[in-house]
Amino acid sequence: MAQYSKRCLFAGSGAVRLAEAVAKHLTKLNETQQTVSPALVGTWANGETRVQLQTNVRGADVYIFQSFADDVNDRLMELMLLVDAALRASADRITVVTPYLPYSKQEKKVRGREPIAAKVVANMLRAAGVNRVISVDLHERAIQGFYDIPFDHLTALGVLAEQIRELGYAGPDCVVVAPDEGAMEKSMALAQMLKMDVAVVLKRHPEENPESVETAAFIGNVKGRRAIIWDDMILGGSTLVNAADEVRKAGAEEVVACITHAILCGSAVQQIEASSLYRLIVSDTTAPERAYDSEKIVVASIAGLLAVAIDHIHHNLSVSELLPDEV
Repeated sequence: MAQYSKRCLFAGSGAVRLAEAVAKHLTKLNETQQTVSPALVGTWANGETRVQLQTNVRGADVYIFQSFADDVNDRLMELMLLVDAALRASADRITVVTPYLPYSKQEKKVRGREPIAAKVVANMLRAAGVNRVISVDLHERAIQGFYDIPFDHLTALGVLAEQIRELGYAGPDCVVVAPDEGAMEKSMALAQMLKMDVAVVLKRHPEENPESVETAAFIGNVKGRRAIIWDDMILGGSTLVNAADEVRKAGAEEVVACITHAILCGSAVQQIEASSLYRLIVSDTTAPERAYDSEKIVVASIAGLLAVAIDHIHHNLSVSELLPDEV
């Protein structure tokens, strides 16, 4: 197996704090100082992305972090140029760490003459010279099939479950709620971790307006209980707010949401603040660089999980053993 002379971590503009947190965990794991290597990441006067690695990476095992909460296309270009810079500087292996994979909601054609953008991103990363990808809670697991390189798909469920326990949401008076059929698998896994029951909101698309969504049925008992809604991501917030309202109508005493990827576009934070949600628990996969202006939002860090995965990869150990048995 390959032996690397050193391990280097670099960060795009969207993931500096996350990379630094992972470096601290790696330092503790190995009892050896690990830092984020310096790199120039900015723009030229005409708006073109400018990148320069400021550390020697010849023969190194390189990990490049990037987050995509906003400015997605600019950050994607940063990532591509960071990869190319490492490749041209003779890095031995390049792993991209993108906890939230950009364009992952565009993983299939919904209408005619549409692209499959998630596949385009996969092609771009492979063509740029990426050897491996680490991501968390993909919108669809099948996206892994777009990649002809090793793809480590982690889950934040364990981190989020621990945060839920710390906040006191455990016991027979609590229930995990899937906001739609697509969230059932992960919701059931979370419920199994927390030893709770599961409920699900079934939705349908009206024929007169196929782009809208309405509740068709509610399955499960939430009456008089504290409900925990799990979903992989929150964009504008309206879907989650509506799901919370439906759960309250079904008799839930309190509604908490648990989301891996908190993209929170536009007025999403304001919608959450004004909603019936009591609390929103999120991971830091997408927005480690910004603070949320809401007392309802609690952030659980996945830095420790990423650090262990990176350490396993660097030392040629199994990554699959880091996944919960239920997932």
